[in-house]
Amino acid sequence: MTLSIIIPVLNEADRIEAALHALAPLRARGAEMIVVDGGSTDDTLARATPLASRVLTAARGRAAQMNAGAAAATGDVLLFLHADTRLPDGADRLIADALDGSERVWGRFDVQFERGALPLIACMMNIRSRLTGIATGDQAIFVTRDAFKRAGGFPPIALMEDVAMSARLKRIARPVCLRARVTTSPRRWQQNGVVRTVLLMWRLRLAYFFGIRSETLARAYGYAAHDN
Repeated sequence: MTLSIIIPVLNEADRIEAALHALAPLRARGAEMIVVDGGSTDDTLARATPLASRVLTAARGRAAQMNAGAAAATGDVLLFLHADTRLPDGADRLIADALDGSERVWGRFDVQFERGALPLIACMMNIRSRLTGIATGDQAIFVTRDAFKRAGGFPPIALMEDVAMSARLKRIARPVCLRARVTTSPRRWQQNGVVRTVLLMWRLRLAYFFGIRSETLARAYGYAAHDN
């Protein structure tokens, strides 16, 4: 198995070097690291270029950026990773073992927050994902190249692209839910408040389920995130 790690970024100059340094052991074992920038106005690109296999630019938006990275990737398996999320040790081997079977074509990791923050929220996210078969971007979704193409890639929507992609992939196979944990930043939750963020995400998911346009949801998400 060859692995391509695709990292969509926007103004992540403060984080991208640490993110890529953390992936160096995987790169040493042959993993490809692709950073896809959505129009950063800081020096994200300059900091990423010496440390990544490839640095690309694409239209702003995680879906568009991840699709661009997937199109450029050469690996058999694609791993989509946020810049503020760290993989567990030996993630490449864990993924190879997880996809060892004809019916195993995609999956995700359990998640935890940095410094042990918000353990109940992380536990709820992992349980919900197991029950529904829906993964979030924070859980580092991985998928075979063939299954990604069969699913049609990430839908070009402004929000909930991870939920929509999970639903597409579920039609092909159930996800492999690894108990090994990625570690992600709690910054969104801490900035906006735990209760407020939980209620916001539930409201957005419910609205998405009932067919509200993703652009409307993205505006609502943006307004809520900055209304402190």
